[in-house]
Amino acid sequence: MRFGRVLLRLHLVLALLFLITPILIVVPLSFSNASYLRFPPPGWSLRWYLNYLDRPEWLDATWLSVWVGCCVSVLSVVLGTLAAFGLTRGRFLGRALIAGLVMSPLAVPVIVLAIGVYFTYARLGLVGRPVGLILAHTCLAVPFVVATVSASLAGFDRRLELAAMGLGARRVRIFWSITLPIVWPGVFTGAVFAFITSFDELVVALFLSGSDAVTLPRRMWDEIRFEIDPTIAAVSTVLIVVTTGLMLGAELLKARK
Repeated sequence: MRFGRVLLRLHLVLALLFLITPILIVVPLSFSNASYLRFPPPGWSLRWYLNYLDRPEWLDATWLSVWVGCCVSVLSVVLGTLAAFGLTRGRFLGRALIAGLVMSPLAVPVIVLAIGVYFTYARLGLVGRPVGLILAHTCLAVPFVVATVSASLAGFDRRLELAAMGLGARRVRIFWSITLPIVWPGVFTGAVFAFITSFDELVVALFLSGSDAVTLPRRMWDEIRFEIDPTIAAVSTVLIVVTTGLMLGAELLKARK
């Protein structure tokens, strides 16, 4: 038993090292003073972070990604929360089929979704427009909200709602005063996942962004293809910090709740 525990811990350590090795390489590269990607860095500098902040194309792409991510987060929370309530508490014919359709973006390859969305949006004139990215990213993000809110509802004691109904409270009042505060950690976690899904997404953005709605991952892709310098590492570090901070915030909120 002791040998098994040691072997399990060793396996976990190796798995974590395998996952964080790219981060351990990218972050030092972002502080390099070299003119090209070189590891280990010959020296240390904030040169590439300043380059990122001084170039309008990088800042425009960053703000567009943040704005699209916030819109996707809000829209996904509204749709995903309502869907989770309907699928968790509803008893109707075809519920399992609808649940499978809602969660299907997690199983279907993103490239397949991107191609289908592209041909649809091309007819509607949504290619190259932020609204097209918002709608497409919402389709990818809603399953995360449905999953987290459904998990919160699974352990919800409905007797609290019944007690409120017995005291004369209306359903809307019950939802805002009892149900939502209890399942709020699941809703917030879903919102964080939705934002991260949109903020880090590349494949759909390659098809839909065009030349007018270039997101930060799309800008990174273009820079890697045509101009490789440590600015890419600096932007990657920013993405890592933002994503990690949001995930830690969600976990701290769940633990405190």
